[in-house]
Amino acid sequence: MKSLFSPFSGRLRRAAGAALAAGLAWGASGSAAAASLTVLMGDDVAASSEFVQRLRADQEPGGRFELVRLAPGGADPQASTEAADAERAANSGVRTRSLRTASDAPLTMAVGPAAARAAVERPGQEPLVLAMLSRLEYETLKAASPALRRGDRRVGVLLRDPAMADQLALINAVLPQKHRVGVVATPESEPLVRELQRAAQGANPAWELRVEYAPDARSLAAALRLVVPQSDALMVLPDLIGDSQAATLSVLRAGAGAGLPVFGASEGLVRSGGLAAAVSTPSQLAQQARLLGQKVAGASGSGLPLVEAATPATVRVNANVARGLGLRLPEERELADRLAPLR
Repeated sequence: MKSLFSPFSGRLRRAAGAALAAGLAWGASGSAAAASLTVLMGDDVAASSEFVQRLRADQEPGGRFELVRLAPGGADPQASTEAADAERAANSGVRTRSLRTASDAPLTMAVGPAAARAAVERPGQEPLVLAMLSRLEYETLKAASPALRRGDRRVGVLLRDPAMADQLALINAVLPQKHRVGVVATPESEPLVRELQRAAQGANPAWELRVEYAPDARSLAAALRLVVPQSDALMVLPDLIGDSQAATLSVLRAGAGAGLPVFGASEGLVRSGGLAAAVSTPSQLAQQARLLGQKVAGASGSGLPLVEAATPATVRVNANVARGLGLRLPEERELADRLAPLR
């Protein structure tokens, strides 16, 4: 399945006022913000780097910030020369340390799926936050790592995508008289589909969903032919279809041919021809992760991980697509303001 859908690189988010609110809320707790923070980083993608840079910038004076760069596979820090170590420390503004000596940090934050896998397998009882995971990456980690359910460590998980309820709320704000949404999903997308179904049933009025599955690239067109006639709008999920440029463009072309708007959770989708998306940037997610870390560190006892979806910081709209569909939409900021009270 993964070989059929090539990676789609346009899923970086944009942030606005919600990020400022999160930062102010964290700053109000000086003792928590000034605590030691160990960050595990398992990749060098731009989104992860932006996330870590914001964490470092928001660290309170007097707090210790330690960055651990994991080797490929997430085992131990990469062996390197002293010159390379000095260069990385200068670029990051922090001291790179060994993973084996990180267990004394009051809070550990793992950035991305590789770092999350390494973090949950480490010994220790310090509170842990897993950040920058998609819903499907978290479900895979949960199934493969029994250590995530240990009873002696408090764990928080921050997903990088907004909740399905927020995405449906955006569609309602843009198309208030429409309540039929069509989705083409992959078999691996079942956790996302279940969340979408719960959000649709809990809305008032409830949404009518038409979901079809495309087990491979060739079946995508057939699934779209079933979904499009019974939908007022199409949604692209953050799954193998949403991560594939070719598959996403197929959904966009089907929507355009039928005069249907397409919604999603990435700015790249909007640039490519989608109508609108509720999005968050890595910088805003870093602020939300700090708040989640505060909750986890202050919680009593342990149990199941505390899972939060990304709080959409703003809304992105493709004005050209809106004009082509004959829609007059509110400004992006107004749409974002309409979503905020629903949370």
